[in-house]
Amino acid sequence: MGRGKIEIKRIENSTNRQVTFSKRRNGIIKKAREISILCEAQVSVVIFSSSGKMSEYCSPSTTLPKILERYQTNSGEKLWDAKHESLSVEIERVKKENDNMQIELRHLKGEDLNSLYPKELIPIEEALQIGLTSVREKQMEIWKMHKKNEKLLEEENKQLTYMLHHQQLAMDGSVQGLELGYKDREFAPQMTLAFRVQPIQPNLHESK
Repeated sequence: MGRGKIEIKRIENSTNRQVTFSKRRNGIIKKAREISILCEAQVSVVIFSSSGKMSEYCSPSTTLPKILERYQTNSGEKLWDAKHESLSVEIERVKKENDNMQIELRHLKGEDLNSLYPKELIPIEEALQIGLTSVREKQMEIWKMHKKNEKLLEEENKQLTYMLHHQQLAMDGSVQGLELGYKDREFAPQMTLAFRVQPIQPNLHESK
């Protein structure tokens, strides 16, 4: 018994709708890939789900922008307005400038010089001379700054050494003062005792 005909209408159940979308999407992309390989056709497919997620496929031999450009040329319909066309022109201009800068950079590195004429080598030489002068000036500036910092460090080191020396002298003086004070305290009781004994001695002589 064959399968019944499926009525084409919106699937109300969100889970079933998502499952059906995934299966149909994969099937469409598979068919697009097959026709691209089997028939050497240029195919591009773009699918957006109800949630906004995008899925796409494009033949390996081309790109989506190229296919859109061919569509615009063959159909006569304009896909881009004047604003987008102006933006496209600006992008091309920036790309050319970038390519020229890459070429100039290679020349400054000494690459691809064989194809240049002598007149074309003159501005390159001048640019290198200016760059070399700037590098030397920067090196001299860094060297002077290094010397200045070195001198400042030497001055700070001298000041610290001077302060430490005076602190050490002060500490040595305090220690000597403490030692002298301690010796004076040891000697003081002996002097007091001797002073007290002397008045008694005459009385001893008198008793004899």
